[in-house]
Amino acid sequence: MKNKKMKIARAESDLSQEKLAAIVGVTRQTINLIEAGNYNPSLKLCTAICKALNKTLDDLFWEE
Repeated sequence: MKNKKMKIARAESDLSQEKLAAIVGVTRQTINLIEAGNYNPSLKLCTAICKALNKTLDDLFWEE
C-alpha cells in the first residue's frame, strides 16, 4: 500500500526524498521504498520521519 500521506507531507515541507533521507539518516532509496509501499520502516525510523515532517505517527502511518 502506497504511503501517499508521507509523500504529500514531504512535498508540503518542500523536501526532496534525498533531503528527507539525509535528515533521518537513511538513503533516498529507502524513502522511495516507504512511499511506494515496498518497505515497512521501523518504529524508530517512522518517528524520525514524523519529527522531520512535523507530523504524528497517526498522520503518516495509520491505515484508514
